Amino acid sequence: MDAHKVSTNVTHDASPSSASERACADHNTQATDTPATLTVRIKRQRHADSAPYYQSFTYTGTRDITVAALLDVINYTDDLYDTEGQPAPRILWECSCLQNMCGACAMVINGIPALACQVFLRDLPPDKITLEPLSKFPVVHDLVVDRRIIEENLNLTRMYPGASKAPDSREYEHLYTIAKCLKCGLCLEVCPNYHRGERFHGALLANEACLSRGLTKERQKDIKRAYAKHFAAGCSKARSCASICPMNLPTLSSMLKMNR
Repeated sequence: MDAHKVSTNVTHDASPSSASERACADHNTQATDTPATLTVRIKRQRHADSAPYYQSFTYTGTRDITVAALLDVINYTDDLYDTEGQPAPRILWECSCLQNMCGACAMVINGIPALACQVFLRDLPPDKITLEPLSKFPVVHDLVVDRRIIEENLNLTRMYPGASKAPDSREYEHLYTIAKCLKCGLCLEVCPNYHRGERFHGALLANEACLSRGLTKERQKDIKRAYAKHFAAGCSKARSCASICPMNLPTLSSMLKMNR
């Protein structure tokens, strides 16, 4: 494992992998193979108790790569220097699959929470990119945050099936889709009502409650009570979670089903 990146099963294939990415690539009619030069501004923090600071780096190369690939390019420079010519430590960030399947590389890109492996430079402003860690979670180092609160909240609310039951066949598609949740935290980052340590646990819990209730026959009431207390009572229907999810989960449908 590299010292600058928390990573397993890394792939460096930056070609468009989803239909939306391919459509976006086709939409960009201007040639993007021409090398571009841009400034990459990164919010850094050496450890959990240190003060954060911004440091900028220069990248020159193709814009047909993802933000994740960009971080690799910067880090794999023999000697890393910032835009002021000062030596800099390697940038720590987290990743695993780099194929929009794990959620590890979640961060804030130009003010918008997203997965670094899903965002291409060609879709960002041409001269400057700002990368920051998720703000709703404690920073560990640079762009790495501690998201253990997600699993802790699911354990606290006992969001798991009891004795299993065969789900209603009409619910197969919905249950299969919401089971794809990456637990990446983007929905919590963008939610105006979620604050770490408070009773409201965010959209992630709504989908998990709908999934657990659809697969169990003995914990229906417990799951509904936990949903009411830790989600329904605190949701203001801002619906920011609906548009930010990298897996396009039908969270609003889960809410409707749980509110019946």
